[in-house]
Amino acid sequence: MSDALINGLAGAGGGIIAQLITYPLQTVNTRQQTERESKEERESKEERRKLGTVEQMYQVVRHEGWDRLYGGLAPSLVGTSASQYVRIFYFRRLSLLSAMICCEGIGREKFSLTRLATLDVCVNVLLTNPIWVVVTRMQTHTKKSQPNRAASLSSEEVILATVEPPPYGTSHAIQEVYDEAGVWGFWKGVFPTLIMVSNPAIQFMLYETLLKRLKKRRLSSNKGNNDVTALEIFLLGALAKLGATVVTYPLLVVKSRLQAKQVTGGDKRHQYGGTFDAILKMIRYEGFYGFYKGMGTKIVQSVLAAAVLFMVKEELVRGSRWLLTRGTRDLVKPKPLPKVS
Repeated sequence: MSDALINGLAGAGGGIIAQLITYPLQTVNTRQQTERESKEERESKEERRKLGTVEQMYQVVRHEGWDRLYGGLAPSLVGTSASQYVRIFYFRRLSLLSAMICCEGIGREKFSLTRLATLDVCVNVLLTNPIWVVVTRMQTHTKKSQPNRAASLSSEEVILATVEPPPYGTSHAIQEVYDEAGVWGFWKGVFPTLIMVSNPAIQFMLYETLLKRLKKRRLSSNKGNNDVTALEIFLLGALAKLGATVVTYPLLVVKSRLQAKQVTGGDKRHQYGGTFDAILKMIRYEGFYGFYKGMGTKIVQSVLAAAVLFMVKEELVRGSRWLLTRGTRDLVKPKPLPKVS
């Protein structure tokens, strides 16, 4: 089994565990990103803006139930495992091949490998974008009462209207996206997502750089021992993700706005025809503050998820290598000769 394959599978496993732990934060953050209010509306809703992440999670549980914090979890796990596997597999393979080529002094092939890895990641984005559109719809779906409508209904109709609606599942989200924009609706927000390919690149670049420096310092101070603890991996992963998130967060907000359910009537300021239309309207009506809505929640969620991912990944890689090494030793271990009586 190749080193790239081991790292890819370990990355997928780490991504799943990190997603399970931090998913409620991700749900709240997506709702924060897709809140559409002008500067005037924001100033008149100071109390709502002061609600922290924990309070918002409490409000979701109180009014909608625990299950809404995990809306879209199943498709999200599929998308996360696939994305993390592709990212880490090709990043690891590119690192190894680039190091080998650099030693041989070949520059042209190195450029080809970089271009190939970028193409692989872009294909990954195109294939998994429909999953994230569905996840965004499920995360931002809320159960809202309709008091005005209830007032005009008869007592029997009111009783029927207050019955709990059927759960909003994956099939409902898929049907909603298709009814709204057809097949192309599943690729909404793909343009900012393609630009955001730089996010994992920045993240892994920072992580590998910090890890190499730590190992180098450990090697020089511990007489040949450069082992890194799980806690140190956790902190390095957190720092790397923090840097990447701060740089690319505005694009993430634009992507979420495009993938969420579009406003079909009323205020056209909140209706987006595409990426550039969304950017221009957000600048005009919300200011640059709109591009950083929920950034505090995102930093906590992303940093925690990345730290858990890298910690679990390194432990899985270490365990896999130990098992493979032990299996190889058992295979090549010579059988003892029979004793001669």
